[in-house]
Amino acid sequence: MYFCSMNHHLIAPSILAADFSNLGRAVEMLNRSQADWIHVDVMDGHFVPNISMGFPALKAIRLNSTLPLDVHIMFEQPALWIQRFADAGAYSLSIHAEASLNLEEDINHIHDAGMKAGIALNPDTPLSRVQHVLMQADMILIMSVNPGFGGQSFKSGTFEKVKQLKAMLDVNHHETLIEVDGGVDAANARKLLDAGADVLVAGSSIFKAADAVKMIKTLKELSSDNLTDH
Repeated sequence: MYFCSMNHHLIAPSILAADFSNLGRAVEMLNRSQADWIHVDVMDGHFVPNISMGFPALKAIRLNSTLPLDVHIMFEQPALWIQRFADAGAYSLSIHAEASLNLEEDINHIHDAGMKAGIALNPDTPLSRVQHVLMQADMILIMSVNPGFGGQSFKSGTFEKVKQLKAMLDVNHHETLIEVDGGVDAANARKLLDAGADVLVAGSSIFKAADAVKMIKTLKELSSDNLTDH
């Protein structure tokens, strides 16, 4: 139901930006908000120079959340970890095109494990890297910051990249979703939707807001002229 043709975009707050000393409270807040997914970034310390939460934290979020977990792994050799994330309760799993040895096989493995398959692209990685799997993937995750750390500034070239990807998908009538992650806030969200984005991942702009539930509502209720044609 979450990946069907939509009349509205999805909001996926990034739990990495939450206060980890009150993680349960953050999850409860997201449960009662207008958020559609919880975005979970998991890093291995090799593909990116940082390490985030592990499987116990992921399972705890899954146990306490009423929302699907949209998991984005920044891992070398992601194929080795696909089943573990399925077992931990991931609804969707996005792996990096830069790390995959065989995108077609990895997407099939993700599907076989019962998850939706996303392919993530770093800011400098061209769209040609995923052109051959656009029909096979459920979602393309466009990174609008360099992966590995939260709170970075949004890269303005993201708008054009999203537009180009949207055009590639429309030409072939693909229903693959476009997700954008990194530096998304109320100032650039509308422009991303106009460019063709379907899913907005927002971290700092939500969890550092005076009222996180209100900020999610603001992002959720933005409109785009493109959405009526999606």
